[in-house]
Amino acid sequence: MLPARPRRWSGVATTRPGAAAEHPLAGLFLSSAGPALRWVTHQERELLLIEHPRFQAIFSRQGGQLLHFQPRGQHPWLWCASHWPRGGAIRGGVPVCWPWFGRHPSESGWPSHGWARLSDWHLLGSELDEQGVYLTWQLQLCDWTVTLEVELGEQMKLRLRTSHQDSEACQLSQALHAYWRVSDVARVALLGLDGAAGRDLLARAECRQQGELRIEDGCHRIFRRGALVQVQDLAWQRRLLVDTRGGANSVVWHPGSRPLTDVSWREALGFVCVEAASCGADSLILKPGEEAVLQLQARLA
Repeated sequence: MLPARPRRWSGVATTRPGAAAEHPLAGLFLSSAGPALRWVTHQERELLLIEHPRFQAIFSRQGGQLLHFQPRGQHPWLWCASHWPRGGAIRGGVPVCWPWFGRHPSESGWPSHGWARLSDWHLLGSELDEQGVYLTWQLQLCDWTVTLEVELGEQMKLRLRTSHQDSEACQLSQALHAYWRVSDVARVALLGLDGAAGRDLLARAECRQQGELRIEDGCHRIFRRGALVQVQDLAWQRRLLVDTRGGANSVVWHPGSRPLTDVSWREALGFVCVEAASCGADSLILKPGEEAVLQLQARLA
């Protein structure tokens, strides 16, 4: 059972100053300088560590998932849980929710958010230059092929490309489900969604955002437009611009006081999810020969 929360839901009672800036995977870089790209095993997963003069980053082969991105001299941009379930999806970074978002529309026993998070991806190629790193990951599932193109440098750019070889049109919903690292979610403001209409899944009602969005005790809203969302974190004196305009929807999620498996409430104070998605009523119908593209980008304001 989780400990009782303070009466005011905030991160005031968190651990020692500066602890929020630490990342559970940062210690993997301390063993040796090593090559710019190298594989290690951690919690039974194969991880690709990236050392670049501009940043550090970590990918998991399972899920083709970016788990950590930290430009030099800055706080980490992404949050990741310290403990991962054996064989299950890794919570944190940027999970690829594909080829469906949420529950499968007809198969109740299939995993939430699709097979991509649970599958091993193939690293097709990697390039490095003084500006950054460029990676291409791919997963083939039955008649479907999905490719993740990554650019890391001063900015973070992810592009998901999907095609299929089925003879009939197929339905596709997807998301780049980013967990952004913050000092304290209760003190963070999200700007850029003013006037956006959507659905509040916690209230089970339609909603329209007015002004800035703050997380009081949980949030799960799917806005029916992409947006340039500013994650304003005054404690860290950081304004991170998250561009979800590469999808039909902007999703904002945080569990609030609802417990997450293997994640303490203190740990959960350190993230907010702002995602690019095409889901629900905005799911895609992909005809044979067509390609679907979903993009997510981030940079400092």
